[in-house]
Order: sequence, then C-alpha cells, then structure tokens
Amino acid sequence: MAPPRKGLKIAYVVVAILLALMMGVSASGKLMRIEGAVQTIHRVVGVPLALFPVLAALEIAGAIGLIAGIFRPKVGLAAAGGLVLYFIGAITGHVIVGDFAGIKAPILPFAMSLAALVLRRRSMPRA
Repeated sequence: MAPPRKGLKIAYVVVAILLALMMGVSASGKLMRIEGAVQTIHRVVGVPLALFPVLAALEIAGAIGLIAGIFRPKVGLAAAGGLVLYFIGAITGHVIVGDFAGIKAPILPFAMSLAALVLRRRSMPRA
C-alpha cells in the first residue's frame, strides 16, 4: 500500500478549513435571514423561507464533515461530495429561473467543494 501524499493532504486541510468557514458564514446568513440571502435565494430563485434552516443545516453538516475529514478521510470524502451536490443544486436553481448573474455566488464554493473532494480522494491511502 502506497503512503498518502503529504502535499495533497495539506492542500485538503487548507481547502477544508476555508470551505468550512465559508459554509459557516453562509449558514448563519440563512438562519439570520440576512437580506442579501433572502433576496437572492427566496425572492429570485424561489426557495421557500421555511427551507432556509434545512439549507443551513446541510451547510453546517458539510462544514463539520470537512473538518472531521482531516482525521477521518472517508467522512471528508462524503462531506465534500455532499457539498458538490448541494452546489450543483444551487447552480441549477439559478439557471432554471434565468438568474445568470446570481450563479456567481455558488460557483466559488462549488469549485472549492470539488477541489476538496478531489484532494481528499487523491490523498487517501490506496488499497
């Protein structure tokens, strides 16, 4: 079994921490119903306000999973994969309503989620 690549693990840790912080800020915006979040997610995309706590919970779970993934690689892999799917949904929602300007918001966390997924997978020991 080949040893995990140390550089990739360090890169995962950096991306995971930054993305977890982003998810925390995003979740708090949804829970506190910050006007920018309400305007874009509710009024433009059409997500009901009742789902904001669910979206926030998914982001918080992703953040916790990314951090846990530093020590438990499979958890990090699952968390990053979940966030990739979450942001595919967000981007799709913007496309469906024709809000192409609003796509900018989920693109960076989507890219970071994808990077975390790839880095976590590539840094894991191979059987």
